[in-house]
Amino acid sequence: MEAWNRKTIRKERNVKIMSKIICSPGSYIQGNGEMRQLAKYYQSIGSKGAYIIVDRFIYDTYQVEIESSFREADTPFILKIFNGECCMKEIHMHEEQLGQCDVVIGIGGGKTLDTSKAVSFYAGIPVIIVPTTAASDAPCSRLAVIYTESGEFENYLPLPSNPDMVIMDTEVIAKAPVRFLMAGIGDALATYYEATACDKADAITMAGGHITRAAITLAKLCRDVLLEDGLKAKAAVEKGVSTQAVENIVEANTYLSGVGFESSGLAAAHAIHNGLTVLEETHRFLHGEKVAFGVICQLVLENRPMEEIERIIRFCRKCGLPTTFKELGLEEISNEKLLEAATASCADNDTMKNMPFEVWPEDILAAMQAANQISCSIE
Repeated sequence: MEAWNRKTIRKERNVKIMSKIICSPGSYIQGNGEMRQLAKYYQSIGSKGAYIIVDRFIYDTYQVEIESSFREADTPFILKIFNGECCMKEIHMHEEQLGQCDVVIGIGGGKTLDTSKAVSFYAGIPVIIVPTTAASDAPCSRLAVIYTESGEFENYLPLPSNPDMVIMDTEVIAKAPVRFLMAGIGDALATYYEATACDKADAITMAGGHITRAAITLAKLCRDVLLEDGLKAKAAVEKGVSTQAVENIVEANTYLSGVGFESSGLAAAHAIHNGLTVLEETHRFLHGEKVAFGVICQLVLENRPMEEIERIIRFCRKCGLPTTFKELGLEEISNEKLLEAATASCADNDTMKNMPFEVWPEDILAAMQAANQISCSIE
């Protein structure tokens, strides 16, 4: 009965929504030194004051660049340190402290940025997103991922519009630990594979419509850029420098993947990530690191050619992304616990339903075990 209900719901949803939708941020700006231009960008959409939410580490490292921009422009601002989790308690706390500020600016990692987007949504004011890493495709999206206070996935918060502005300072991003850029590659790697699954299923995308050819093209370009420039960018960032390969990967991780996933849709890879968050052992891993393993599992679930699966595993391994249970801290975990994660990945409010065939928790458990086995067998 549940399988019939899922198919019926998908069919009814697709009958009601016929539009093809592609969405993107109002402006996407990428280049060296953009952090020092924040006040100028703020002034293009606000005047009463900027409410800045920033990661503690980023504040400690770039306080001068952030604050001097506003002081030199004689522009009012309130700066608050992000407390570490994108949860409703954190969101409402910032909402209550906005005062007369008319633009939210989020500076930092994915959870800081999602918190900033959520605050702007509830307050009804614009938002400027300033990622300090290229660790995920979240910055450009009209979506915030909400977690519990203890860090477990809770739900997606759909937003009515994309950020008004996304600013990528590649000088800052190149100096961040290489792990973050590689995690962004892991997250972005899912874009094409999930897009093709959603296309086959004629799924409703995160943008609320059907897939456009433009979105699918961006998703494919994203994968191609990752495979071509990912390892070259890794070498550059290991030396703290920005090269053309770094610029290309920042764009792929952030814009191509951001617009690609949102306008094409999510499927098994991200659902498996969300399921893995119920396992405390995975909490020390970055979003994109877990998504990378989810990509491999999705390829197994789809019964893709072994050559393709092995190519992606080898690429992930060279990027330092986890491809086995051992590398995810799950080597000693029981099948019962893995089944809990698999069950969570098939939750009704998650994106497993966008696969072009029915998927059950037992299918995911089998895919995870097979993905681990294949990865372990590759020298």
